[in-house]
Amino acid sequence: MKRQFRAALGALFVACAALPAPAIAAEGQHPQSVYVNGKLYNWPAHPTVVILIDGNDPEYIKAGIEQGVLPNFKRLGEEGFATVALGAMPSLTNPNNISVITGQPPAVHGITGNYFLDPETGREVMMDQPGFERAESILAAFSRQGAKVVALTAKNKLAKMLSSGIHLDNGISFSSEKADTCTRKANGTADCLALMGRSSPPDVYSADLSLAMLEAGVRIYETERPDLMYLSTSDYMQHTYAPGSKEANGFYAAIDRVIGRLVSLGATVAVTADHGMNDKSGADGTPNVVFLQDVLDRAFGAGKTRVILPITDPYVRHHGALGSYATVFIRDSGLKPTDVMQAIAREQGVDMVMERYAAARIFELPPDRIGDLVVSADRHTVLGGRKSEHDLAKLAGHRLRSHGGLSDRNTYLMFSRPLSDRYAAIAASRRLRNFDAFDFALNGLK
Repeated sequence: MKRQFRAALGALFVACAALPAPAIAAEGQHPQSVYVNGKLYNWPAHPTVVILIDGNDPEYIKAGIEQGVLPNFKRLGEEGFATVALGAMPSLTNPNNISVITGQPPAVHGITGNYFLDPETGREVMMDQPGFERAESILAAFSRQGAKVVALTAKNKLAKMLSSGIHLDNGISFSSEKADTCTRKANGTADCLALMGRSSPPDVYSADLSLAMLEAGVRIYETERPDLMYLSTSDYMQHTYAPGSKEANGFYAAIDRVIGRLVSLGATVAVTADHGMNDKSGADGTPNVVFLQDVLDRAFGAGKTRVILPITDPYVRHHGALGSYATVFIRDSGLKPTDVMQAIAREQGVDMVMERYAAARIFELPPDRIGDLVVSADRHTVLGGRKSEHDLAKLAGHRLRSHGGLSDRNTYLMFSRPLSDRYAAIAASRRLRNFDAFDFALNGLK
């Protein structure tokens, strides 16, 4: 009954999003609030910028503040509000970015990974197209009501989903990865490289991919003063460097300066993340990997199961397609799910294996878009398919740092202004989620 109710509720959200927008009385006027996916969001009293720092484990900001290199992050905690929040499962980029911009868990918006097995086609595909989304974004809903909306991302795999529904005659959306292909029609501007202060797109495997995008965000804010802005970085640096390292501190210090500039320009700034990040290697530097498809092939025979790794994306040097979350499809009808679960649970480093509907209920996932089983590895372990399918040489000598599982969900949720009394009570009553960002930024600040 609960599953039926959740499915019906999700369908209602989609239906409401499809209703025609109410007429706006005159140019320059706007509604006091906008209804999106079951919530009312106040029209921004001040231009509002939500920054999602990909891979922003709380330890990075903690280390930077302790070492005195992040004065603006420190100011957010002292003059605004800061707490450690929880990301959605799986703790991956695409599901959590879409959770933040919809204000809902994957059970509602439908995005369950960077990559999945599409039950409608039986094909394994990237989950990076707007057609996979089952809920309208807050950005799109405000754009329909006449708000000037900007959505920028470092990695192009998010670009189409972030821009979906944004009216680009009054908004801007692009990725720094593909900034050289921008057009006025497709992106709201043809000057993406100039906005980033670059003559060519930054290297995908660099801090500059994110920092150039953030620079563009500041320049757009200065000239356009958008109502809502969403800026989503890459996690290359967090995959590569540990908290407190010289390289990580330098990267965060640059983000710190961006936050300071935006606040000084009058923006309300919110900071969150899609997931945390943990070291997944042993003392000798070798990644701690459970090659799950090899385990299941040995136990039950080849072709009886199919392991899907939802962390899979084009950026193989980040993580080698190794993360702490996997789903398993049982292809042999004679194979008992409990037997498969027991085989997986015996592997050192696995901290959770759960059947489809239990996982969907507990982790707020759409059951039709996950496997028969859901698996999470512990804080220091990743899950692979077959060993022969992973090229760990691309890690280029770095220790494997990755995410995806239950232990990688911690993120910061920070605001440049203090909470109202009502929202302070909400924050005291429950663990906040990263997808509370727009609710608190628009409805809950003094």
